[in-house]
Amino acid sequence: MSKTKTVFVCGECGASSPKWQGQCPDCGAWNTLSEQTLETGSKSARRFDPLAPGAKLTRLAEIEARELERIPTGLGEFDRPLGGGLVAGGVTLIGGDPGIGKSTLLLQALAGMSHTRSTLYASGEESGEQIALRARRLDLAASEMPLATEIHLEKILDLLRGVRPQVAVIDSIQTLWTEQLSSAPGSVSQVRECAAQLTRLAKQQGTAIFLVGHVTKDGSLAGPRVLEHIVDTVLYFEGDAHSSFRLLRAFKNRFGAVNELGVFAMTEKGLKGVSNPSALFLSRHGQEVPGSAVMVTQEGTRPLLVEIQALVDTAHGAPRRLTVGLDAQRLAMLLAVLHRHAGIACFDQDVFLNAVGGVRIQEPAADLAAIMAIVSSLTSRPLPQKLVVFGEVGLAGEIRPAPRGQERLKEAAKLGFSRALIPAANLPRQATPGMETIGVTRIDEAVARLREIS
Repeated sequence: MSKTKTVFVCGECGASSPKWQGQCPDCGAWNTLSEQTLETGSKSARRFDPLAPGAKLTRLAEIEARELERIPTGLGEFDRPLGGGLVAGGVTLIGGDPGIGKSTLLLQALAGMSHTRSTLYASGEESGEQIALRARRLDLAASEMPLATEIHLEKILDLLRGVRPQVAVIDSIQTLWTEQLSSAPGSVSQVRECAAQLTRLAKQQGTAIFLVGHVTKDGSLAGPRVLEHIVDTVLYFEGDAHSSFRLLRAFKNRFGAVNELGVFAMTEKGLKGVSNPSALFLSRHGQEVPGSAVMVTQEGTRPLLVEIQALVDTAHGAPRRLTVGLDAQRLAMLLAVLHRHAGIACFDQDVFLNAVGGVRIQEPAADLAAIMAIVSSLTSRPLPQKLVVFGEVGLAGEIRPAPRGQERLKEAAKLGFSRALIPAANLPRQATPGMETIGVTRIDEAVARLREIS
């Protein structure tokens, strides 16, 4: 016989507690514990069975490693963050804000693959009529694609076992519920158990499964963090709600590189891949303007040119520090380095920093470009239009090299940039055609060279 046990589960990390607390004892999040009813088996069911077969051991040298066969989605910008395509038996979790285009992208990909591969689309949030209307609006020839509107996990598992599709979409994981648990759909225990059973089935029969996940206000996936550990790949949709451009970034990939980026444009016919994403992040100024610097950031294996804009103005009251797309903590550090090692003070100035196009830059190679944009705005002296800047700035005022500097320079030269202000350690052994490189070792030297070339 089974017995019922009530515990309080954290919605952020999935940790359980026998009683309610205001703060999770594991992750420290506040007001995230909710009461859940869990079904636990009897002690006799968990007793060790000496007649059960043991686990089989295999030597690592006896295992034959082979290259994984990729299943292309038909969308090049979708295949890039996936590592080149889907893998049989792989489970991919896609998160993003409501209305950003998760269902649209998956419907486009599945409609294209349904002509050559067996597919299944299971929706728990929309009716069949709503999905059919979207397919007609996007002009998708998906009449033969199997569609199921179901939230009962056991019925979906039966469909997957019966159809045995090569690719399946579950939209979304928060709507599913299993009869093995008595908690409500969307709870921590339901989301975790449903994801675990779908992953187990995907590995058994080799079905590539997409799971759509909701996000919370801070942009993280709703539900326990253990959900990200269950799946093989985690993709996040990023983008400004007021812009038509969308970024699909890989945060975890067991079959490929992480931090790969796919760039899309939302049109009337759905999401279209952008072949030259650097053009999105560069503003077109009619003339040279102060406070603008162009850097080359590395997103996975793809170099992207991004414009960094800075506005420095006299503070009326307490000075403000505001960043969009960059780390605000790092801005405070860069201003301190600029004052200490270059003699340029901004303690009585408001400093605003923005990465154009809604992209989020996480690597420290943006330090030098941010400082050059701040100095340009403060002195009202614009940087040359054909100048590109990148490099990491240390607390001692040194300028450290950025990884893959040669690839960054080649990408800048391909887009028409003729001059680069970079760390001296990144100077190429062979000159890049059409590119003049200026190497600097310290922040005061970089400011001095900036005054010479501007």
